[in-house]
Amino acid sequence: MRIDILTVCPELLESPLNYSIVKRARDKGLVEINVINLHDFARDRYKSVDDYAFGGGAGMVMMPEPVFRATEMLKSEREYDEIIYTSPDGIRFNQKMANRLSLKNNIIILAGHYKGIDQRIRDHLITVEISVGDYVLSGGELPAAIITDAIVRILPGAISDEQSALSDSFQDDLLAPPVYTRPADFRGWKVPDILLSGNTAEIDKWRHEQSLLKTQKLRPDLTQNE
Repeated sequence: MRIDILTVCPELLESPLNYSIVKRARDKGLVEINVINLHDFARDRYKSVDDYAFGGGAGMVMMPEPVFRATEMLKSEREYDEIIYTSPDGIRFNQKMANRLSLKNNIIILAGHYKGIDQRIRDHLITVEISVGDYVLSGGELPAAIITDAIVRILPGAISDEQSALSDSFQDDLLAPPVYTRPADFRGWKVPDILLSGNTAEIDKWRHEQSLLKTQKLRPDLTQNE
């Protein structure tokens, strides 16, 4: 899999993409991630990627030319399954979307910045707009890192124990059940006896029941379609 991230602030992506599971997946050759500086595709000597909005108003707008030039260069080398724009007014990102995107071969993520991007980019390049929540950040780099991390960690081989990813919260529209480790008795707070029983079937049943209870309590919206 290949993920190309277009950004005006590549430094913001250095740490999230070079540690932990994402780094291991890159080292294993499971994913190729390229961070592309849009300033390199600007034509003027100042490497400008933004300008004032027509009609006035506060804030600067990302210009179409650097984005189109970068995207067209990439598309000349391979076909892309999705060109994603990180936007607060996009579709809310969730685990099902991460699962679907993990099956793609090539993805471009455009990290929004400033007041937004020229509408012509959205109209003629972007295939899907994604939001990571109902709030506004300083730029789309962190959402791009979140989307990338969520996709990469479920690629086969990215996590040594693949069952771990399959049992994560939201995989079945349920939150993950409580988990415990040693000691079995900590300050008088004991691990549920069922988890110490060795009865795998009963443990699985308990975990599912706990997931249902937790979801109904904390995120009842996840079970509304059941």
